[in-house]
Amino acid sequence: MKYRTLGPDFEVSALGLGCMPMAGIGKGMYGEANADESIATIHRAIELGVTLFDTAEIYGPLINEELLGKAIRGKRDGVVIATKFGFRYDDNGMTGVDSTPANVRRACEGSLKRLGVETIDLLYQHRVDPGVPIEDTVGAMAELVREGKVRHLGLSEAGLDTIRRAAATHPIAALQSEYSLWERGVEDEILPLCRELGIGFVPYSPLGRGFLTGQITARSDLPEGDYRRNDPRYSEENFAKNMEMVAVVKGIADAHGASPAQVALAWLLAQGDDIVPIPGSKRRVTLEDSMQAADVALTADDLAKLDAAAPKGGTAGPRYGEKALSMTRI
Repeated sequence: MKYRTLGPDFEVSALGLGCMPMAGIGKGMYGEANADESIATIHRAIELGVTLFDTAEIYGPLINEELLGKAIRGKRDGVVIATKFGFRYDDNGMTGVDSTPANVRRACEGSLKRLGVETIDLLYQHRVDPGVPIEDTVGAMAELVREGKVRHLGLSEAGLDTIRRAAATHPIAALQSEYSLWERGVEDEILPLCRELGIGFVPYSPLGRGFLTGQITARSDLPEGDYRRNDPRYSEENFAKNMEMVAVVKGIADAHGASPAQVALAWLLAQGDDIVPIPGSKRRVTLEDSMQAADVALTADDLAKLDAAAPKGGTAGPRYGEKALSMTRI
């Protein structure tokens, strides 16, 4: 495994592991998950040199953090735990956002307990709360740093002004936002601002929610209840158009003796040394495949072909439905 730096002095593996599919999400997201296999996947990731493991309070809620905490018990050394706060929820699911200082502290204390750790290495605000000044939220997060409960701070899907104001309140180590061959909207302004401010970039959904792996060739491949059946880019009117870029990815993968997932991740890694993708996996076989992307060296011609096949704004359909999209870039 190769390693990169988020912020000025925060070293992590070049590829992290997104733990969201593992537990507490169920078949409504990426199909059923097996807890034993999920834990075995985390253990295998550690063996492969992966250090960055990403979870969140809302995944489950709660039980995703509990599973990760169980998996890292006795294996904490060298492991970097990232989790997120910022949603309100009840027994029926998510009910809104809440980044008040009181909720920041409540969420952190709960995450520490569920993860079984004394310090969270990277604490993200999961989504910006428009009702709370970012200075108040980051100020509360910074207090947790001073208390030794958190090491580094991060934001997720924040807009330009929010990022600037947050960084002026306390150093921000990482911004987590969607970025992949089929979602390049951060390239014009968000990514340059992160570089200006010395903020590392952590792409989630780096494989286009599985689309770029080439494993899904028709909407019927998605299990019943899978939320991607409602994803605009997986819709009947957009699916065939978006498969055109996958064909190019597959061709380059074949030339390298690699998988399409490896090529899609290698493209992201080639966009800058400050980029640390977190592909999600709940099985060892997909984990092992994805992590080999760090060793795939794309040529200038490969990169040019991928850029042409997947230009900014070229993917058919918005990346989220209207409600989810309204919670981004605030």
